Amino acid sequence: MTTLLETIQRGYRAQSPVVTLGAALDGPSIITDPKIAIPLAMMNRHGLIAGATGTGKTKTLQLLAEQLSAAGVPVFVADVKGDLAGLAEPGVANARIDERVAAVGCDWAPKAAPVEFVSLTGQQGAQLRATVSSFGPLLLAKVLELNDTQASVLSLVFKACDDQGLPLLDFADLRAVLKFLGSDEGKPVLKEYGGMSPATVGVLLRKMVELEQQGADRFFGEPEFDVHDLLCVTPDGRGVVTCLELSDCQDKPALFSTFMMWLLAELYQNLPEAGDLPQPKLVFFFDEAHLLFRDASKQFLDQVEQVVRLIRSKGIGIFFVTQTPKDVPDEVLGQLGNRVQHALRAHTPDDEAALRATVRTFPKTPFYDLQQTITSLGIGEAVITGLDERGVPTPVVAARLVPPTSRMGPLTPDEFRRELASSDLMREYGTPINRESAYEILAQRLEAAPPPVAPPPAQSRPRGPFREPEAPAPKAPRQGPGWGKVAAGGILGALTSNLARTVGRELVRGVFGMLGGRAPRGTRRSRW
Repeated sequence: MTTLLETIQRGYRAQSPVVTLGAALDGPSIITDPKIAIPLAMMNRHGLIAGATGTGKTKTLQLLAEQLSAAGVPVFVADVKGDLAGLAEPGVANARIDERVAAVGCDWAPKAAPVEFVSLTGQQGAQLRATVSSFGPLLLAKVLELNDTQASVLSLVFKACDDQGLPLLDFADLRAVLKFLGSDEGKPVLKEYGGMSPATVGVLLRKMVELEQQGADRFFGEPEFDVHDLLCVTPDGRGVVTCLELSDCQDKPALFSTFMMWLLAELYQNLPEAGDLPQPKLVFFFDEAHLLFRDASKQFLDQVEQVVRLIRSKGIGIFFVTQTPKDVPDEVLGQLGNRVQHALRAHTPDDEAALRATVRTFPKTPFYDLQQTITSLGIGEAVITGLDERGVPTPVVAARLVPPTSRMGPLTPDEFRRELASSDLMREYGTPINRESAYEILAQRLEAAPPPVAPPPAQSRPRGPFREPEAPAPKAPRQGPGWGKVAAGGILGALTSNLARTVGRELVRGVFGMLGGRAPRGTRRSRW
């Protein structure tokens, strides 16, 4: 009978560069050679890091990110709790690290990774922005938590703006268009699109206000983030880790999860086909991935599946980080070739059902009772399977993971300020731009609209009990349909004209709304 050691030797002997995860557990003993690893060329086959809270998912993410960076692969990570900022500083040896390093039989030396910090609020890194137009109606409907009817109306608004040449860059543009389309003067324009009720317009405006109160208005606008800035490598050949700091956005999870889908859609649209590469162009870690799929429409899930399925050919790998595989739809889960499953606890009937479902997602193994193994794993241990150099699934192995070489904890405030002070992205995206768009265009057309015709003065009539009833004063003629015929008062209170701004840019929208490409900007980083 084949032993576990022989199985590992056949399944994990790689001739090409690898990302090392740990050493296999064989009962109470540890098999230190060969190491459990994933070939670098297979990291664009996507993956899943799962496990209960406190079992080590974030440290596994950190371990993969720093090794990818050292191999020259740029990385994008979402840092929900602030722990991953420690990637920018070398780790510090201690008794626990020494014990683990000795147990798994690996070399360990403290080492930092090159990190750029970005933020959705601009408070903890370079401000990330996207225009309303490029975000598209599907993603925006997800952020605003719209139902199917409201989402279809939002798609109608985007279509009308496209047809009429009204760029939607920020929330002020979208609000101005909604108020116009909801007015009497906007109704003729909507006839060819099917119309929308004032109640729906009111809901959309209220949802926008709710999102603005959470700071989302700073996210929508320009300069829009260029995804080519994620693909930078330092002069010494290390991949730059772009760390999205989200500790100040934990109360708005839909915003950051949906923004990360926008990033993937942009990458898919803007990068050329690459085929099979010796290493990925970028690996994208999607933390708290269940937030993306929660309460998502069928149309949205179809788009997510499409991006995950097709973006591999662009050289992009995606790792979803969540608690159980059940958090990820089956259509997406089937695309994930690499699996790192930390411990799960079966304290309730729902937990037990999730555990059984998790076990069924792994290949069969004669060496482990997976249901018992997954519940008994310690912190920093995981059940692993991946793809070998030929793309064949590797044997399922329980392993003790090697510790990260960077700091396993947050930066101090002084360290964080130093990182931001030297950031090229802060200089690139620190100053907002407000170009001419739908808000200003509608204001200009309002100013150019002919003034209403004043009614003729009423004729004086003799007073008395038998005077004829006065005829009603003639109404000002209604302006005809069209975007240039905006009635005074319909949107005047919502628009403040700024006619000195430059001409609005061409509307683009991607996988989530006909997104258009941009020319690469090239590498600008010089801080390393």
